[in-house]
Amino acid sequence: MNHSLRTAALLAALLAAPGLYAAEVAGIRMADTLRVGNQDLVLNGAGLRSKLFIKVYVGALYVDRRQGSAATLLEVNGPRRMQMRMLRDVDADSLQAALDDGLADNLSPDELAGLKPQIAQLSGIMRGIGKAREGDTIAIDFLPDTLKVALNGAPRGEVAGAALPPALLKVWLGHKPVDASLKKALLGQ
Repeated sequence: MNHSLRTAALLAALLAAPGLYAAEVAGIRMADTLRVGNQDLVLNGAGLRSKLFIKVYVGALYVDRRQGSAATLLEVNGPRRMQMRMLRDVDADSLQAALDDGLADNLSPDELAGLKPQIAQLSGIMRGIGKAREGDTIAIDFLPDTLKVALNGAPRGEVAGAALPPALLKVWLGHKPVDASLKKALLGQ
């Protein structure tokens, strides 16, 4: 095989390799993989969260194994991360209100009542962030028995309990997601 044919074959193989390149949304490049705890996660999907035509953040969902089903992703017992790269300044009250609305839209009143102490603790963490500025990254790690929040890689707090991680993930993947087009993008569709 001559050199140019080998080069062309190698280039074709590299272009066809899934997950080789990071996703780019609204000019923001997302890593293909990242590490949560001692486990490597892969990018399941990434998309734009907008509200009334205003770009709010680029969201990316990382999981242990790519899935196209929201139900499957909600049931996964392993780690997952929702990462939000802010495209505008958002104050803590607005962040928390959006999470509260997403929880109320996707959980029953009994489920919400059962999670009240954990939701209050999460609310305190989000309010402690203060204003998330354009360019900041908020990461929420969904672990089997803990939810961890970080701002720009610095831990900001955690909430113990196995029920909150899948409940909070419903904000993006539930039957009434915060943004239907973002849900599709997070599912890799």
